[in-house]
Amino acid sequence: MGMGALGLTGLLGNTPAFASTESAAYTSPLAPRTPHFPGRAKRVIHLFMNGGPSHVDTFDPKPSLAKYAGKLLPVENLKTERKTGAAFPSPYKFSPHGQSGIEVSEIFPHVAECVDDLAIIRSMHADVPNHEPSLMLMNCGEARQIRPSMGSWVTYGLGSDNQNLPGFIAMCPGGYPIQESQNWQAGFLPSVFQGTYVDTQHTQIEKLIENVQNNLTSMPEQRAQLDLLKQLNERHARARQQDGQLEARIQSFELAYRMQMDATDAFDISREPEYIRKMYGEGTQARQILIARRLIERGVRFVQLWHGNGQPWDNHDDIEINHRKLAGQCDQAIGALLKDLKQRGLLEDTLVIWGGEFGRTPTVELPTPGSNAGKINGRDHNNHGFTMWLAGGGAKGGTVYGATDEFGFAAAENKVHVHDLHATILHLLGFDHEKLTFRNAGRDFRLTDVHGHVVKELIA
Repeated sequence: MGMGALGLTGLLGNTPAFASTESAAYTSPLAPRTPHFPGRAKRVIHLFMNGGPSHVDTFDPKPSLAKYAGKLLPVENLKTERKTGAAFPSPYKFSPHGQSGIEVSEIFPHVAECVDDLAIIRSMHADVPNHEPSLMLMNCGEARQIRPSMGSWVTYGLGSDNQNLPGFIAMCPGGYPIQESQNWQAGFLPSVFQGTYVDTQHTQIEKLIENVQNNLTSMPEQRAQLDLLKQLNERHARARQQDGQLEARIQSFELAYRMQMDATDAFDISREPEYIRKMYGEGTQARQILIARRLIERGVRFVQLWHGNGQPWDNHDDIEINHRKLAGQCDQAIGALLKDLKQRGLLEDTLVIWGGEFGRTPTVELPTPGSNAGKINGRDHNNHGFTMWLAGGGAKGGTVYGATDEFGFAAAENKVHVHDLHATILHLLGFDHEKLTFRNAGRDFRLTDVHGHVVKELIA
């Protein structure tokens, strides 16, 4: 909640903000701030594969599954959400790429070309095999209670380099994902650090960002109106200390005014050269990934990209068809993003994160009443072991860290919990995850709660 944000800026840094000459100058809560130590990463692009991509079909090859095809695996005491059956070998071929020789599935050929820039974590694990708590854990560091999201913590710690755009933007085409805006919530942090949702199924700027243009009132007239409104709101606020909703409304008015200057340009990919647009490819995913690059170029601190609403990667059946289709929607654009950032000199201080909320079982999911329509060609949720990767921003490219067991069921070597991943991401951004805290209800909270260790082997 927001009233404390203005007071906090006096402690966290004083950078001139967006006040006009007609209004009393003040410091923006999103003014750029210095981290605990010099971080390699300055900004983040989080590619969220919503629903849980299968690690054994993407970045974690398991040839032993072919030996056990159609047979029960010798694995015990691993709970899955539904009953699973025999071993299910990947329908895709894996092959080595780059100087590192890391094996990648055939459904990600463009990402595979950039494998020497990837730090692949094959030993991720989460707490439970359910979407809702796993989404909250991955995004907010807590599976059950309301907590600030990772993007909110990052903008709280670093501010933003562009005061005319939100510091944290979440793009999800076609509506909200499961758990909706909780995935990018500010929680008990000042509301100015909450993610701003953009529905990227639209291409026209007026539909992407509603009411982004005021065709009835000029900019000077709007500024005069806002200055008067701000004076009235501040008088109102003085009699109502710590009214977070009022502060959020004041910030929203100011941001909406300022976005008229930059948003139209940032979201309009037609301003990109044709060869760049072709490099990213066609479709919604390609468009929003290109927009992400344009946003971080303009100083937005944290951009989260969702692969569709619902759970498109949640392939309980027809995984061979569906995973190939889903990878085809984003592979070219992700490869283009990594190459584009690199050629612009941005990859070295932009951290790119890829992954979902968990992985999938190496066994086939058995049909149940009302589920899978009798098909035996998909995989169930798997929180015991899955894959994510980092690129740029100080991550050690060409690296594979950790391993799942022989069959890909559970993390077995150098296990990395979601809390460890968050600690490592914050370290790359220049933060000691134990010291990036916010006091609420008599307790100092942090993204990693009371857990988390930095995985130093992932740092270049």
